Amino acid sequence: MKVRVFTAVSILTSLVTVSPAEERWKKHVLQEGKRSLTAIAGDFSGDGLPDVIAEVGSNTLLFVAPDWQQIVLDDHGEDRGYIHSESFDIDGDGDLDYIGARYNPGLITWLEQPEEGASQRWKKRLIANTVHGIHGLMKGDIDEDGKPDLLATSAQPTPPYPESLVWFSAPPRAKNATQWRPNVLARQDAPGLTHYIGVGDINHDGRLDAATGAKGGPTATSTGEWFAWWEAPKQPHQAWKKHMISDHEPGATNIHPADVNGDGRLDFIASRGHGKGVIWFEAPQWKCHDIDANLKEPHCLAAVDMDSDGDIDAATCGYGDQVVIWYENDGKGNFTPHLIGEKQEAYDIRTVDLDVDGDLDLLIAGRASNNVVWYENPRQ
Repeated sequence: MKVRVFTAVSILTSLVTVSPAEERWKKHVLQEGKRSLTAIAGDFSGDGLPDVIAEVGSNTLLFVAPDWQQIVLDDHGEDRGYIHSESFDIDGDGDLDYIGARYNPGLITWLEQPEEGASQRWKKRLIANTVHGIHGLMKGDIDEDGKPDLLATSAQPTPPYPESLVWFSAPPRAKNATQWRPNVLARQDAPGLTHYIGVGDINHDGRLDAATGAKGGPTATSTGEWFAWWEAPKQPHQAWKKHMISDHEPGATNIHPADVNGDGRLDFIASRGHGKGVIWFEAPQWKCHDIDANLKEPHCLAAVDMDSDGDIDAATCGYGDQVVIWYENDGKGNFTPHLIGEKQEAYDIRTVDLDVDGDLDLLIAGRASNNVVWYENPRQ
């Protein structure tokens, strides 16, 4: 029998495990006072330490570790801020470049990391301005050439790629390219305002597949509220085959493939970021299991081994309840929630060892919290 649970934060937090004081996650504030929708970590200064790049207000800011000095990489001016980000070595020079995406009108640009990332100018170049409604970016080697490609949602019903999913392969001479050519993997086959993308070899055929969710709701012009995955063909430039996971998921936003129960099959961990709940879908029939049925607006989601015990856990921040939580998997798909922080809102979350102590910390872009923060994992 299901028990009705009130959603007040005081009641919600009483249901999760609170660690002893010596094990509490320490909150570090990189920026507060301005809205942030996305943040990502990597060595962006060439000193071997993980730095952070975040979209803050109308600026792209680099926070240089270990003191988190702020450097403006790009000023969007009157332009709307970027909603999501990704990073990989685009130009093949051995360092990480930065990719940022504006939602609508669509725009994807990349910033080239210079030889000295903390002191030299980063040059901005265009990837695409014909994909509209970009909410999620994800990297993956789609064409199996040993180099990362870029996937993006095209969620708006706007030509030339309405309600579609696309992927881009970086041109051989990316610094000289005027734009990258979109490859449409789901042509008008992803309606209802898609959000973030997950990648993985779902059917074990050696090729990376893609998954996403569409929130639906009153702002969608087409039916959403679903999670689905697309099967990559032998020739990835051709259309991909769509497989529905669930077609009744109000507020669907995030989905990541992972073997949750240790049976050798890839399941999915997902969240309804414009609704309520964190869930997982068990392969091969996609039976839905609740991880947290009551968390409000878990708009961000990480699926990773948080405690280094060999199975995949989950972490999120529910912007409705303003709590940061990670869910410990017992290896069989049973999850125990652990409270990390309160009074924190989020739009984006990343896992990275920011203090280089051997465990995964959490980096959060706080939208209505108007901050960029990271939580230090106390396990090491």
